[in-house]
Amino acid sequence: MLKHVVKMRPEDNVAIAVHDLHIGDKITGDIVANAEIPQAHKIALTNLTKGQPVLRYGVILGYAKEDIHAGDWINETSLELPPSPDLSKLTYGENIKKDLPKPDRTTFMGYEVPGNQYSGTRNILGIQTTVQCVVGVLKVAVDQIKAELLPKYPNVDDVVVVSHAYGCGVAIDAPEAKFPIREIKNIMKNPNFGGQLMVIGLGCEKLTPNRIMEAEDINDDNLLFLQNFKGFEKMILAIRQMAEKKLAILNTHTRTEQPLSKLSVGFQCGGSDAFSGVTGNPAAGYASDLLVAAGGTAMFSEVTEVRDGVNFIAQRIPDQPNCNKLVKEMSWYDNYLAKGGVDRSANPTPGNRKGGLSTIVEKSMGSIAKSGTAPISQVVSAGEIPTKRGLIFNATPAGDFTCGPMQLASGMGLEVFVTGRGTPYNLEAAPVIKVCTRTDLKEFWQDLIDVNAGKIATGELSVKELGTELFNFIVDVASGEKPAAERLKLFNDIVIFNPAPMT
Repeated sequence: MLKHVVKMRPEDNVAIAVHDLHIGDKITGDIVANAEIPQAHKIALTNLTKGQPVLRYGVILGYAKEDIHAGDWINETSLELPPSPDLSKLTYGENIKKDLPKPDRTTFMGYEVPGNQYSGTRNILGIQTTVQCVVGVLKVAVDQIKAELLPKYPNVDDVVVVSHAYGCGVAIDAPEAKFPIREIKNIMKNPNFGGQLMVIGLGCEKLTPNRIMEAEDINDDNLLFLQNFKGFEKMILAIRQMAEKKLAILNTHTRTEQPLSKLSVGFQCGGSDAFSGVTGNPAAGYASDLLVAAGGTAMFSEVTEVRDGVNFIAQRIPDQPNCNKLVKEMSWYDNYLAKGGVDRSANPTPGNRKGGLSTIVEKSMGSIAKSGTAPISQVVSAGEIPTKRGLIFNATPAGDFTCGPMQLASGMGLEVFVTGRGTPYNLEAAPVIKVCTRTDLKEFWQDLIDVNAGKIATGELSVKELGTELFNFIVDVASGEKPAAERLKLFNDIVIFNPAPMT
């Protein structure tokens, strides 16, 4: 009986194991496994001499460190990294696909937010902090608000505190402070907060209101400082009174039919494995194409995880200005890593390697798959709000808990998160759909995974079929259905990306 492996392109000289391979297992008529090869890891399909390229996705993952025989196990110890794509030689407009798949659904039931280009998928009272110092008092107030006030306003889904470690003890005017400041400012513009602004400060922090609020919004209806109140009880009372006014406004909001052009969906992956580029991410990419074809906005991110496939991204950009922006963002991260004394070999993670991802090139190709095939309409900086719809490259860090908040700041109403190894990651301000890459993980974490893309690897469903299933679930969740992590109330902290100095 032949053992099932997956080969991505005809020119590939490796395949990945659908299940664990044992010594002597037949792969084809003349290739047998020469080693115990774990699920998702690579097996050589041909003999390779030292220095020859190892190909998956039709690209060079690395060069053989030693001679390799057909049937050998290939992992991170087997390969030398190829050079990264030269940013000065990127070409744009060479792969512009216009014949995207056509969706059957073009609307969702969402919350229209006056003045916002996107509609909300949730109706939440968001409370922004200017500094970590206020969080202890605010948590006590919010516990009371949720227990005593929120039940009076049934149309409001939740009360969410946007807390962070920024605001004081920082070099507030450092050039790179633009990242955390822009992110904090734009998160409160997220459509899931319904256009309401509530900011709690201390009174002596460096992150003053004028840095994160428009001049016309800086007033007693939207902002209070704890240092202006005589004692703890007065602070709590003031927070409750402000919150109740906001809750009363939000309670007038109801779901109405909205065009998908008013929906922004973030796509992210974490705890990735070698199946991410075979099942989960291609399915997410197909769903992304359906969303874009319906007029919606799909964002993909994670600069350091796509850097080694940046040439393929550039080819899908139709214009020079956005290609220039891509180069600028990639160059910034190259310099950022260099200043920190690391390079791209710092990624993949130990878990990625255990899941069969040998090099950052392999991880990049799998990561890019979740962007589908649509042209890239705009490249935006981390935390920047797009001005166009369609497929957006959002130049965020790759870390799950930093990327997600950056996508929130860019207007994301919900997130699709693909995982191979498994993670309970979730956001409090937007629902997160969890897609697993392997059926084993779905069976292991039955109550944490929403969509099983492992059916693609076993041949039960095609990428098109699974991608369409995911697209329909996206529309359902945008319309109010709760994915697993939201039902279980698994919420990560908001982690603000801050490359600027601390003082």
